[in-house]
Amino acid sequence: MLGWTLIFLVIAIIAAVLGFTGIAGAAAEIAKIIFFIFLVLWIISLIAGALRGRGPRP
Repeated sequence: MLGWTLIFLVIAIIAAVLGFTGIAGAAAEIAKIIFFIFLVLWIISLIAGALRGRGPRP
């Protein structure tokens, strides 16, 4: 999921450099949404692992 975020971020940067502001804005918004979904799922995963008594993997 984090990979998709990076892909959309690169698309946004390239589109902004080339002057496609609409596409750049849309790609940046998609990257932001995917990143926040990633953060929420990561936090849920950490909490679930802590509740099961498992620590983080070494």
